[in-house]
Amino acid sequence: MRVRSFRRAAVAVAAATALGLSAAACSSGSGSDASSQAELTAKTSRDAATLAKLSAKVEGAEIVVGDPNAPHTVTVYEDPRCPFCKHFEEGGATAVAKLAADGKVKVRYTIASFLDANFGGSGSKRAVNAMRAAVERGKFPEFHAAVFASQPEKESDDAFTADNLLRIADKVPGLRGAAFDGAVRENTHKDFVKAAESAFEDSGVNSSPVVLIDGKKPAGDGRAIFDAAAFERVLTQAGIS
Repeated sequence: MRVRSFRRAAVAVAAATALGLSAAACSSGSGSDASSQAELTAKTSRDAATLAKLSAKVEGAEIVVGDPNAPHTVTVYEDPRCPFCKHFEEGGATAVAKLAADGKVKVRYTIASFLDANFGGSGSKRAVNAMRAAVERGKFPEFHAAVFASQPEKESDDAFTADNLLRIADKVPGLRGAAFDGAVRENTHKDFVKAAESAFEDSGVNSSPVVLIDGKKPAGDGRAIFDAAAFERVLTQAGIS
């Protein structure tokens, strides 16, 4: 399984090994101190209609999507600039969204911003701040997916500017407004962004994406999270269907 690893290389390798994952190149010796400013194409998620049915709320440093009383939990660790997180969102997350809409799972997101430290810029922090603001508008599930769908080609591209995030928000009906726009431009939720990154660092995961089913790593080599049909089978094997 390919993942993006946290900047402290030794810790990342140890944590990834413990979880049955393979460490990748985004560690202390990688990236650049000077990220590029890039344009992006604002897109919507193909699962937007399903995601629009889901509620979301903030619990500490996490954002919880779906029925809080759902019998199963899928835990997700991501960074908005991580291309492998995008692959998950366009793959296995599709299966998770359907189950969440049916009330069978809830999804607990810890959304980190470690790639800003690896590659420079503040795109991940701005994206996490905007995602947090979307919770207040009842639009987190759709916007979160749209951010990953709109991700620039390279994680070194610092493309999640306020203007670009608002362009992405235009793809989510009912999201734009004075309160949301102001929160995006003013980084209103910077304390949440810091708390989410701290929770990520303290979790023992130290890589992204990491997906756990009821607190356990999925069966197999982990690659199934990148394919909707394959991950649906993994979820079924875990007793969720």
